[in-house]
Amino acid sequence: MKRWSQRVLVALVAAFVVIYGGGWAIYKLRGSPASQVTVSQFQTLPLKGNKVEYDYLGAASVACSVSLFPQAGLSPCWHLRRNPSQTTNL
Repeated sequence: MKRWSQRVLVALVAAFVVIYGGGWAIYKLRGSPASQVTVSQFQTLPLKGNKVEYDYLGAASVACSVSLFPQAGLSPCWHLRRNPSQTTNL
């Protein structure tokens, strides 16, 4: 059982390395494509009694990378389109 689980773990790590490396190579070959996505920004403020207040800060355009994984310090565009709300804690 231990040998089988080690093989599965090694296979998963190898698959991740291959997929991430391939995504990085395609990202670089395409000239590091970037785009803009409009997101809604909120700020959370702690209140008494373990309550939280959400303040709307407005909509903003955020730069994103056109890739499967985060590249060049930018979130992938597909992730920002699926999660258009960003929250910062105070």
